[in-house]
Amino acid sequence: MSTSDRRLAPYAETVAASRGRLVPEPISRTRTAFARDRDRIIHCTAFRRLKEKTQVFVAHEGDHYRTRLTHSLEVAQIARSLAHALRLDTDLAETVALAHDLGHPPFGHAGEDELQACMAGFGGFDHNVQTFRVVTKLEERYPAFKGLNLSWETVEGVIKHNGPIAHRLEEPAWAPIRDYHRQWDVEPGGFASLEAQAAAIADDIAYNNHDVDDGVQAGLLSLAELETVPLIGPQLLATRRDWPDLDDRMVRLEAVRRMIGVMVEDVLAETEARLAADGIETVKDVRAAGRTVVAFSPAMLVDLAVLRKHLFERMYRHYRVNRTRSQARRILAEMFELFMAEPEVMPPEWSGKALGGDEVRKARAVCDYIAGMTDRYAIEEHKRLFSLDLALDL
Repeated sequence: MSTSDRRLAPYAETVAASRGRLVPEPISRTRTAFARDRDRIIHCTAFRRLKEKTQVFVAHEGDHYRTRLTHSLEVAQIARSLAHALRLDTDLAETVALAHDLGHPPFGHAGEDELQACMAGFGGFDHNVQTFRVVTKLEERYPAFKGLNLSWETVEGVIKHNGPIAHRLEEPAWAPIRDYHRQWDVEPGGFASLEAQAAAIADDIAYNNHDVDDGVQAGLLSLAELETVPLIGPQLLATRRDWPDLDDRMVRLEAVRRMIGVMVEDVLAETEARLAADGIETVKDVRAAGRTVVAFSPAMLVDLAVLRKHLFERMYRHYRVNRTRSQARRILAEMFELFMAEPEVMPPEWSGKALGGDEVRKARAVCDYIAGMTDRYAIEEHKRLFSLDLALDL
């Protein structure tokens, strides 16, 4: 059922009340403004690159592990379901969900950590700010403007889906958003829409579940050890009770499916309670609220903390993952150092941005080039740059 087919809640964002686009455009006959934003994200280059960017594993390590593309699709599905149940604009929730990882560099959190270190003296790096830069500047697809010229509500959701940002605007890495805010007020002290909040918590639901799923498939976690871990443990035991003859693969899949359902129901119950307790009746009430409205219950947060601790100890810091993180950081560090010393070895569209300016401008161009790489491209580019045999074949 589409957003237009049902009555939205009074605290939902509506296309009719949208603040429009920075560069005005004619209204589409076939799509709402938020649906148009979604389509622009799906068609952009940065979105396609997500297919070979990963979070824990490197993209070439296995075909069945989640990439940031499949993760974004899972987040969008959960966000849309939450929005539907809460009578919010499902297109806007889906759009923010699809956009939320566009700024992530290759190699997941290891890649982000390394770019933060490389950019420490040049204005910093933050993947959320990079996502904002992708949709407002780096994507060059339209002759009338840079970026995707998204609706105000979508841009706000991209910037503020994790909460108010006023306290961050003086950080060097957040300078692009600070400058944008001076041009078009993003209300940095207020909370984002409920649709953006739904996308943010859908991200939490998706990655907690798929990290369990991927960790078991990779052999870093076992079903036996997870039976004593909150959230997933009860679902494993219930699945075995209901289906005693299931093989381990089906037990894992069914338990993860049930855990997603448990977390979604918890969010819906907690959100409905907060809407009532905080007297949320309008979009303005949402932005002025003293807390996030779309949230997990306190009990769920306790269980999630235990689950995340187990994943951190047993999966994220497994020696195999540590080796991959170490290799990834060295690849990016070596390319960054080389490009800073010899920017002319980058492709012309990037070397042109790096040359003729100061060191900060050069570093930002180098960072943008590296951040846009997929895992596979980064590995191959590093080989081309540092392997003489491959260099001779160019």
